[in-house]
Amino acid sequence: MNRTMEQTTLAVLFGNRNFFPSYLLEEARAEVLSLFESKNIKPVMLSESDTQYGGVETYKDAKLAAELLKKHKEEIDGILIVLPNFGDEKALADSIRLSGIQVPVLVQAVSDDLDKMGLATRRDSFCGKISLCNNLRQYGIPYSLTTQHVCELSGDVFEKDLDKFESVCRVVNKMKGCRVGAIGARPASFNTVRYSEKMLERMGVTVETIDLSEIFASVDSLEDGDLRIEDKMALLKANADTAEIGDDKLLTMAKLFVVISQWIIDNDINTTAIQCWTSLQKTLGVNVCSIMSVMSGQLIPSACEVDVMGALSMYALSMASLKPASIADWNNNFGDDRDKCVLFHCGNFATNELENPFMSTADIIGTTVGCGNTCGAINGRMKAGPLTYFRLSTDDFSGQVKAYVGQGKFVDDELDTVGCRAVVQVDQLEGLLAYICENGFEHHVAMNHSSSGDILQEAFTKYLNVECYQHS
Repeated sequence: MNRTMEQTTLAVLFGNRNFFPSYLLEEARAEVLSLFESKNIKPVMLSESDTQYGGVETYKDAKLAAELLKKHKEEIDGILIVLPNFGDEKALADSIRLSGIQVPVLVQAVSDDLDKMGLATRRDSFCGKISLCNNLRQYGIPYSLTTQHVCELSGDVFEKDLDKFESVCRVVNKMKGCRVGAIGARPASFNTVRYSEKMLERMGVTVETIDLSEIFASVDSLEDGDLRIEDKMALLKANADTAEIGDDKLLTMAKLFVVISQWIIDNDINTTAIQCWTSLQKTLGVNVCSIMSVMSGQLIPSACEVDVMGALSMYALSMASLKPASIADWNNNFGDDRDKCVLFHCGNFATNELENPFMSTADIIGTTVGCGNTCGAINGRMKAGPLTYFRLSTDDFSGQVKAYVGQGKFVDDELDTVGCRAVVQVDQLEGLLAYICENGFEHHVAMNHSSSGDILQEAFTKYLNVECYQHS
């Protein structure tokens, strides 16, 4: 059930203007193809027989480019515009508008050399990029920019820009058509995880629901000899040390894992939010935390307490970084240090991000249902390293989906507690917490070891029409 990523496909439009050197397109084309090959990116571009050097200069060229984009619409993840010279601002904008395609667009312009400023060699891409962006904005086409206004196609600067753009494209395209599995009802006392399915549907996100009674019935009917159980048992044991857990509890968890996995496959689910207490403990006598931990490690993230927006936040963060994401509570102050706090949950974190993870009981829930009924929680601490945190929320009062994102670091300061936990350091944390409270965000947040803040902010603000506050 491990999620694999498809090869990225980018359409490439080369700008041209006839009184600038057109041969520069040939050089740019070769550099782009070489770079794409090194990064396993599939190109879609006009051939050199379609137009002069495969560039887009006239309205006729724009129509040819638009037809090419239409033909490959289902596979194109984004569009790269390259300006080897000044380019034609109208033709490039027309190409995208006529195609009707709506994907992220990156605008790159090649820099001039000071010793090549004569008529036969000058580019003027510096100026052409400004004109092109003006036209794209007039046409209502959102676009991204390279770090430097102009740069070399073969340099490290553009390579990093392309990596970021590929991640932005992945987030945007994975969010459109995302299917969230809501397993069970939210805990009655958790109004905080309420959300609007209708707002998500307008974003292209669908929520598929199932009652826990159906899950329990399927678990009960599963034969002990089902071969799938052995596979799930192996995953649970490989995920964390299970020495403290009895074989009967592991068998129940493996059966539950089989049922949840089959439902995910049957319904093409990308991420789940599960009713993790207390019906599971009272009915099956186990926690679902370890199953959620394994799935999150497979880039099919799973959120606690039927937090659908939390699950969607985890999914976006995983797609931005291609690393597992976990969900936690903004839970405790860290002494008097106002830029540090404790993130905590009973035991659902992806274990490859933890130090010495092991499976145990969830003692907090155990105070009400009995610790013996809470086997399956993961115990471990987040490794030190970079931190990105992210949260999506639906705001019924404004009728909008909103978000916040930021970066910090996981630190290894001493902390004596149980469960899944992390000590994090975030600059101006008090300001972030005030923003969360003043804007009615939930107490859950998605997090992982990455530096993906800029990617998520760009993807949601520019291309998904979600207001995303970036804390810095």
